[in-house]
Amino acid sequence: MGTGRLEAFSDAVLAILITIMVLELRVPHEADLAALRPLLPVLLSYVLSFVYLGIYWNNHHHMPQVTRRVTGAILWANLHLLFWLSLVPFVTAWMGENHFASTPTALYGVVLLMAAIAYLLLEWQIMGAEGPNAVLSAAVGRDLKGKLSPLLYILAIGGAFVRPEISEAIYVLVALMWLMPDPRIERALTQVEEHRPPTPTSSS
Repeated sequence: MGTGRLEAFSDAVLAILITIMVLELRVPHEADLAALRPLLPVLLSYVLSFVYLGIYWNNHHHMPQVTRRVTGAILWANLHLLFWLSLVPFVTAWMGENHFASTPTALYGVVLLMAAIAYLLLEWQIMGAEGPNAVLSAAVGRDLKGKLSPLLYILAIGGAFVRPEISEAIYVLVALMWLMPDPRIERALTQVEEHRPPTPTSSS
């Protein structure tokens, strides 16, 4: 199986999740800026989750570029990732409606933690299917950000029951870590193209 269907399905799911989140934003009846003040926690949680989903879409977009074939294990790993991402609108709404209370803020971190783990599992499945010379293996390397993020999420989950502001700061920090597009896969693909022998042309 090629990568086209996996990429198209994943793109569609992420687009639907973003649409669901924006539909949760309720328009105030009043026409002044003061009417937006009660909605500020909802707006902030929406922006944070939008950034996270955008980061996952951006990084997931690189996966098919370094995957030659899709195995059943890769399909299930991808569905596992999409399952946890599908919970983002729910925890976003719960956290925003309750003004970043401890339990919703902690559960938000649990979903982010499981999504991060699911993303790592998807990477491992692709690298396993591609073999020891996988482009993704060369691109990811030690993957310090990928391993640091779950640890930060665990700290945020515990911190939510001390001061939710700690968790919020950690969620923003992790998002900023991943906000800039990761150039590692592009560099690895460029190196592969540079070392690939030229395609022979047919002589007339």
